[in-house]
Amino acid sequence: MIEHMLDTWEIHNRIHLYLLESLEDENLSDVAASKGRSVGQQFAHIHNVRLMWIDAAQKELGEGLSKLAKETPLSKEMLAQHLIDSGQAIKELLAVGFEGGRIKGFKPHPTAFLGYLISHESHHRGQIMLALKQSGHAASRKIAFGMWEWGVR
Repeated sequence: MIEHMLDTWEIHNRIHLYLLESLEDENLSDVAASKGRSVGQQFAHIHNVRLMWIDAAQKELGEGLSKLAKETPLSKEMLAQHLIDSGQAIKELLAVGFEGGRIKGFKPHPTAFLGYLISHESHHRGQIMLALKQSGHAASRKIAFGMWEWGVR
């Protein structure tokens, strides 16, 4: 069962990368009509929140990982690498949590933490899709539907 939950996390992270890969670098500056974070800043926020949890729960898993400051010039390649790295660290945190029955600083249990992370990040992925659409750069139907093909991601 733990293997399935860790696989679920990895699929979720690959969907971020699938969407990111489909973008042009200039789309990273797209912002929704209601303002807020740009597309690139949304991806950076996902990475930064992961690091926040890693720092709170098991700091050593974050060694070598760095937060992306608001002023950081963002590129697809850089964001992809940060998401890969923080995604792996979260997978390790989840594995330890599933084995030990808890994630330090989070209640009630590691499975709820997995659900929390996926919910939080999917919210931001929705904001990314909205910003792209409102900026005239909507994801193609292939990408929009492909994000739901968990069996092949």
